[in-house]
Amino acid sequence: MLDWIENHFNTLRHLQLTTQVTDQQGHLLSLEEGFKRYIHSAKSIGTKRNNKLMFIGNGGSAGIASHLAIDYSKNGHLPATTFCDASALTCLSNDYGYEHVFAKQIEYHGRQGDLLVAISSSGKSANILNAVTTARSLGCAIVTFSGFTPNNPLSQLGDLNFYVDSHEYGFVEVAHLALGHALLDYIIQHESVHFTSTSAECAAQ
Repeated sequence: MLDWIENHFNTLRHLQLTTQVTDQQGHLLSLEEGFKRYIHSAKSIGTKRNNKLMFIGNGGSAGIASHLAIDYSKNGHLPATTFCDASALTCLSNDYGYEHVFAKQIEYHGRQGDLLVAISSSGKSANILNAVTTARSLGCAIVTFSGFTPNNPLSQLGDLNFYVDSHEYGFVEVAHLALGHALLDYIIQHESVHFTSTSAECAAQ
């Protein structure tokens, strides 16, 4: 059993450190450069009056989105939100179809200059892809986290794309959460963020 445990956690470490990062043109970036660009985008949100980070995902990725949204707000002092309210999801899926549950909420609440963080292990979920399209039309910046196949649709759509090279949900989801936390931890430890009270109030939206 010890061999299995060691192999499991060694695999997780390897997947996180070898995360593939690309820009909007598909150019490969180093993990360090990916961190720098993400941190710059996230910090810029904190200095704007009415902009925010928006995190979206399904299933386990929805849990990651909610987790990161509250941590970025509470610990990172960055205005962040997610769209996982049960009433909103059931209403919008009933009226427009589940493929539009995030796109509609972004249509209602998103604005130019916001940053959308779209999380999907497969990178193929229709509601995530539609949300990215809507956010792009509003002038939002886009960061994606995906896995499974390197050329999945989501990994082609972001200004910055983080891809974890595994077909196992557990590894991909844990890596996504760890990356999101690592990015926030770096901001907290090395990049002080100051923003107006008006910006802070956006976190409650």
